[in-house]
Amino acid sequence: MNNFSSLLALPTPARAHATDDPVEVLRFAVEAFAQGSVAIATLVEIRGGAARSLGSHVVVSADGRYCGYVSGGCVEAAVAAEALLALEERCDRTVMFGEGSPFIDIVLPCGGGITVAIHLLRKIAAIEHVLDTLKQRRPAALRYSFVTQSLEPAEPVTRAGWQNGSFVTVYRPTTRVVLSGQTVEAQTVARVAEVAGYDVVVWHPREAALSGSQIIDPFTAVILLHHDLDQEAATLHVALRSGAFYIGALGSTRTHKRREDQLIKSGFSEIDLSRIKAPIGVFGPTRDASSLALSVLADVAATRLMVYA
Repeated sequence: MNNFSSLLALPTPARAHATDDPVEVLRFAVEAFAQGSVAIATLVEIRGGAARSLGSHVVVSADGRYCGYVSGGCVEAAVAAEALLALEERCDRTVMFGEGSPFIDIVLPCGGGITVAIHLLRKIAAIEHVLDTLKQRRPAALRYSFVTQSLEPAEPVTRAGWQNGSFVTVYRPTTRVVLSGQTVEAQTVARVAEVAGYDVVVWHPREAALSGSQIIDPFTAVILLHHDLDQEAATLHVALRSGAFYIGALGSTRTHKRREDQLIKSGFSEIDLSRIKAPIGVFGPTRDASSLALSVLADVAATRLMVYA
């Protein structure tokens, strides 16, 4: 049967979930695998610009449902169609889209090109391992070999890419936001952070010393939204002794100078002080809680991209 005839006999691709969260995409793979055949398509090459990063996935079930993105939404249905063909032929395949692709009718808005590797999942243990590891707030990785058509757990690397003939995809825990402050600003930041898909923890200052070391990890942003330096002190001290990738505090430049003086008296160094983003946010001054929330969370997102690009 040729490709055209095969396509006519296959299900029509249909998006099951509109998400680019790697955890949700991998969960879809586990759920779909329990019901039948599944293929996972991975972005393994970018030529020019691209809407997604290397290692992005689209998971496709045998009934045509798919989840995830390898571009901005313009090629995902075509990727799913190719994955269904791979499932039909029971063989992995690599497909190019955009620049350099034989599909001249599929153009990427960014003007570049991408290559997608489509793998038929023959076992699900490697993906379950990744999900279990991420649940423990630790980074994970998968190694895909086109030669052996296998997908196995791997040691996490700095970034996704080709390594010794295999493609390694890296997964990191979702951003955790620890909020300290009984203010309208803190309540608003918490709501926006939850909508953004962050893991939100709201702390009372006295909770910091009790659970700080268990809650704050390298994928945590600590946001201090107090109007009194004494109220933030306990949480700030814990944050500065932690591996948090972001620490931000409310207050003017003058207030921050007072904060720094108090921290030096408490034994913190200039290097410690340099970790604090104050005044907090990417733009300011803000005059309402909603603007502050957008400013703060944009700063958190930008910092995370810079630290874990």
